[in-house]
Amino acid sequence: MNVYALSTILGAAGFGFMALGGVGHHAHPGAGVRGHAGAIHHGHAGAGLRHGASRTVLALMSPRVLFAFLLGFGVIGLAAGHIVGGTLLLLVALAGGIAVERLVVRPVWNLAFRFASNPALTLESAVTADGTAVTTFDADGHGIVSLEVDGQVVQLLGSVSAADRDRMPRIRAGDRVRIEEVDTARNRCTVSRP
Repeated sequence: MNVYALSTILGAAGFGFMALGGVGHHAHPGAGVRGHAGAIHHGHAGAGLRHGASRTVLALMSPRVLFAFLLGFGVIGLAAGHIVGGTLLLLVALAGGIAVERLVVRPVWNLAFRFASNPALTLESAVTADGTAVTTFDADGHGIVSLEVDGQVVQLLGSVSAADRDRMPRIRAGDRVRIEEVDTARNRCTVSRP
């Protein structure tokens, strides 16, 4: 078995394992680093060059890029092996590996990820979110709270902590509340005033 056949087998096996395991790496070339409010942060030119170089190295370490290159290198090397040989065959196989990754696999991969959805939010993601008191809270600081999680309206038993209950006015129906803690097992939350 020569290096081209081995590369073809490794590349195909790698894609197979990625497909079975659902493993993927997706990054948009040229995307900036996003921080608060979605702003793109740019450093000075030297930092930008270092950041670009490190992103390039990380992209080359991506399983998708590696397996696509190996597959292209192997297939082109096997196909061109009947026509050319030696160093020229190696150069043709290298160019073929790069071309397969850039011109075939990357566009298909990017097209597939255009249809990927954002992960669903869970009830735990509601911590620090605002909700609305559905009922007036009783003297013990308990009432029903409504909040929106991932496009769905959820109602929970809301409780005010003892410390907050003594120092803040009673929560009335329609008041805004801030979710401080969530107990998903008991469908409860701890609230405070925003």
